[in-house]
Amino acid sequence: MTIDAVRSPTLDTYFAYVANLGTHTFYMMFLPVCFWCGQTTGGRALVHMLALGVFWSGWVKDLLCLPRPLSPPLQRITMSGSAALEYGFPSTHSTNAVSVAVYMIYHIQDGGTSLPESFQLPAIIACYWYAISIIIGRLYCGMHGFFDVVIGSLLGAAIAWIQLYYGPAYDNLISQGDWYWALLSSLAILVAVRFHPEPADNCPCFDDSISFAGVNIGIEIAHWHFAKSPFSWDHPVPSTIPFSLSKLGLIRTVLRLLVGVVIVFVWRAVAKPTLLKGLPPLFRQIEYVGLSLPRRFFKRASQYTKVPRLLKDDNVIPPARDIPKFISSLGKPRKRTVSVGPQSEADAREMLAQREIHRKQSLRDLQSMSSNGDIAVSTAVVDIQEAPDQSKLLGHDLAQGRSPYQSDSEQEKVVFEGIEKPRVRYDVEVVTKLVVYAGIGWLSCEGNAVLFALMGLGLR
Repeated sequence: MTIDAVRSPTLDTYFAYVANLGTHTFYMMFLPVCFWCGQTTGGRALVHMLALGVFWSGWVKDLLCLPRPLSPPLQRITMSGSAALEYGFPSTHSTNAVSVAVYMIYHIQDGGTSLPESFQLPAIIACYWYAISIIIGRLYCGMHGFFDVVIGSLLGAAIAWIQLYYGPAYDNLISQGDWYWALLSSLAILVAVRFHPEPADNCPCFDDSISFAGVNIGIEIAHWHFAKSPFSWDHPVPSTIPFSLSKLGLIRTVLRLLVGVVIVFVWRAVAKPTLLKGLPPLFRQIEYVGLSLPRRFFKRASQYTKVPRLLKDDNVIPPARDIPKFISSLGKPRKRTVSVGPQSEADAREMLAQREIHRKQSLRDLQSMSSNGDIAVSTAVVDIQEAPDQSKLLGHDLAQGRSPYQSDSEQEKVVFEGIEKPRVRYDVEVVTKLVVYAGIGWLSCEGNAVLFALMGLGLR
């Protein structure tokens, strides 16, 4: 049974919505709330698991460069413009969903949450439903193959196991240890970023890894420093932001969250353009003395005078001006997200390779029939002898104005011309993202907590 046989508008809409619950944007918007509501252990665990999931799945993607399932014949359903530009193996959505679900289920069953007993079973069912919906949705939406989600899920389970067994000891080491443990942790993250594989195509996996690496650096530094601050609580764990819904009340709690979100966006809006403007001269000096660390697909500072205004340059947290547009788009997912045809350079190469494989197979079959005296064949007709799946490729080619009689070079040129060209990327973006997201991590764990106390939105 094919996916097309079970597709319906209802399922299209459901899985398009569900996919948003596994995106980096959803997690990054949700994580600060954990810290501001006093859930330090859970917040740190989620940051660690998601950072490991995004980094290692992206690391494997950029190392192996395995494309997503071919479209056509599949139709892709996604609400993320950048997701289709990534490679397919393994599935980051599956990795993150499974790691979060396994962690939550373990703590619910272990009594590590404050949930009443009557809510525990529904909560466990919700965790299973969440993970299964994400995994099946990646297959249904044509974004991943079977092995993509299987390996991604296994990676997520392994990450959850590491966090469950080693996370508490690591948290205590950072909060109770000397300053150099937080520094060593941050340096290890920077080394991992530096040795991230360089992909064959302009893939955004590296950008996402940088963002989560920056958040991790920020929360490690904040966790160490805030634990020694008079503004923090030591219960239930060191470096906890004081919170009690019964003492704060609903209005002050909502104000606290709104202020926290606004501060995060203000920091991003100020820090990002400042760094993009101030870093290029420094990078040119570093490059001049031969200390630059160039990365493929990133333009060096010596090759440009200034960084122009960047549009759609962040796949994790959108600019504040784009949030209303993002929310309004949620109401019409199917209309906006069904796509057929190659969307990235990897897709284009995969389609051309599959076409060549089918063409050669057709040639062998026809030559075999000819040698048996069944038919007389010439290679001129091979291009229109299509395998079953290839017939969909042919139909898509004709719809896009491509002829099956074009030469290989002509077909390749036409296919690549139909793909949206990746934007120019600049070397200073790497450090900019690290600093901006490290600041977001610090604000989430310490900076905003101090501000809450000073504004009367905290507890002492």
